[in-house]
Amino acid sequence: MKMSPFDRILLLITGLLAAYQIAYGLDGLPVVVVIAYTTAFGVLLVAGLLLVILGFEILDAPVVVIVSTLIPLSLATGLIWEHLISFRAIYLLFAILGFIAVSLSRLIPMQGKLPPILLAVVHGIAGMTIFLLPIILSISGQTTPGFVLVGVGGALIGVGGLLLAFLKSGKPVFSQKTILTILPGLLFLMTISFVAGFKSG
Repeated sequence: MKMSPFDRILLLITGLLAAYQIAYGLDGLPVVVVIAYTTAFGVLLVAGLLLVILGFEILDAPVVVIVSTLIPLSLATGLIWEHLISFRAIYLLFAILGFIAVSLSRLIPMQGKLPPILLAVVHGIAGMTIFLLPIILSISGQTTPGFVLVGVGGALIGVGGLLLAFLKSGKPVFSQKTILTILPGLLFLMTISFVAGFKSG
């Protein structure tokens, strides 16, 4: 499917927003949190630029599922490290093992339902963390009300990641055309929600 000029503009803005977050949105945070957020937004920046330059064909690369897993895992780890100190070690372990498991399931040919199950579990836990934690923190008064936008971004990244992952697995929820049509807008809305939410929080 050919990418429209409007899609390229949305993806370019998405990349610029990710670059802004890396350059100006991480001041004063713990080192591990900075590394986690920089990884997530850095991957998002590179992914957006590659899509602008190479079009949707880049999604055919086998590493897409692996890379798309790195973004939510990094964001979720950063949020946990920053706000739930007692869960730092266990969540970092989950993120590392989850990333390794998804990577191996894509690099080593596997039959059956194990690869999509692993993918759904890892994306599901990371996505729910990014979705629920900012909302809980905001409602409880530990952050500003605007931080809830990070949760909105978490919901969008969960949807986008799973749609893309199942598309790559050959079992898409929607048609390829539908997924590729909504993907640029989804990435844009997700990124602007994250940037606005982190700035508010």
